[in-house]
Amino acid sequence: MTVTTLHRVKFFDTDTMGVVHHANYIRWFETGRVEFLRALNLTLTEMMDDGIVFPIVEIGAKFHAPAKFDDEIEIETTAEALTRAKMKFRYVIRKRGDEKILADGSSTNVFTRDGKICRLPEKFFARLVKGLG
Repeated sequence: MTVTTLHRVKFFDTDTMGVVHHANYIRWFETGRVEFLRALNLTLTEMMDDGIVFPIVEIGAKFHAPAKFDDEIEIETTAEALTRAKMKFRYVIRKRGDEKILADGSSTNVFTRDGKICRLPEKFFARLVKGLG
């Protein structure tokens, strides 16, 4: 399953060269990840209410072309892997209506409770499994 989220580049997203600062792509990955979970009828708040926190343990990005102020971008988020202890996501960012990739990357998140990696309860795991493939 791939979830596409739209975002319009704000002026404050850009740097003095007039292009999006690289750190914003990582923020947009998070936007995509949250919307991916929402598409599975799952929210981080619901998980946190159950004591589950979903921190990133690894993240990476490759930048291909710049996004600029007022561009409308698409954040494509796909689940690449899932176990009861962790989940890996892949991201592709494009200017809306254009096949050219602006940036792509991935993140690995772990499921934790009380600061320790835990096995995700079935009520969450079953929903996340539906997002694979």
